[in-house]
Amino acid sequence: MDPKSQRVKLNDGHFIPVLGFGTYAPEEVPKSEALEATKFAIEVGFRHVDSAHLYQNEEQVGQAIRSKIADGTVKREDIFYTSKLWCNSLQPELVRPALEKSLQNLQLDYVDLYIIHSPVSLKPGNKFVPKDESGKLIFDSVDLCHTWEALEKCKDSGLTKSIGVSNFNHKQLEKILNKPGLKYKPVCNQVECHPYLNQSKLLEFCKSHDIVLVAYAALGAQLLSEWVNSNNPVLLEDPVLCAIAKKHKQTPALVALRYQVQRGVVVLAKSFNKKRIKENMQVFDFELTPEDMKAIDGLNRSTRYYDFQQGIGHPEYPFSEEY
Repeated sequence: MDPKSQRVKLNDGHFIPVLGFGTYAPEEVPKSEALEATKFAIEVGFRHVDSAHLYQNEEQVGQAIRSKIADGTVKREDIFYTSKLWCNSLQPELVRPALEKSLQNLQLDYVDLYIIHSPVSLKPGNKFVPKDESGKLIFDSVDLCHTWEALEKCKDSGLTKSIGVSNFNHKQLEKILNKPGLKYKPVCNQVECHPYLNQSKLLEFCKSHDIVLVAYAALGAQLLSEWVNSNNPVLLEDPVLCAIAKKHKQTPALVALRYQVQRGVVVLAKSFNKKRIKENMQVFDFELTPEDMKAIDGLNRSTRYYDFQQGIGHPEYPFSEEY
């Protein structure tokens, strides 16, 4: 099956490929790896690339995309590229400059999707993670509806084709959807989603409003990073996933990705390992049975790998809601 045709229509008429290549890596990974991995991902068939200003690798990712356009592998319109507005730029007047900075790093004229990285606003300035003397995050307060209006203007000016959000709960989404004078609905909500946190209620809510759920950390997370709760069980060692993988002669990772595709979720697969990048394209080569899907649904235990505990106490901290 041609993965390039595996796309979902967004509520603004644009199309997003159901399988995306995630480019986040911990700081100790050299930026050159993002360049090589993104090039390779495009060579093996990925057409959806997800990055963010926070990842500090948009220069390399942009270079990879441009080199694959230059050598004729793809045209610009074949690639769906997502960038994200970081928390220190949620003040409305900072939105467009932040997007322009990403475009400058990427050396691209537009992004396909620009999303609010998180509803938790942080103190504006040149620090990604502003902290006080005691090491606590320095919060900012912003009306997210005003941030959203600034994103709408970016779409109108052609700097981005589509706009959406990330890490929003259903109440925060409702706030935007019910905003007086709303011009564009969010096309997506990118959230942590995997068999241990299947987000079924949020998925249902998003579907009912024609908003696509995009899954990050779809394979759990084994990263050692300040953002990851390392006490959680390793998802890919789950006996149920392993048994289903064995039955289909696939890897547990592919089963976890396929699970999302069959639920109508756009899924990001993140790896800088060539063998695994190539392997992740095989998500279209098999199908899970209704029994498999039900068994995987049964693994849900509301486990978050990225619980963003540093944000607790912020009025817009999203994870105190059930969904």
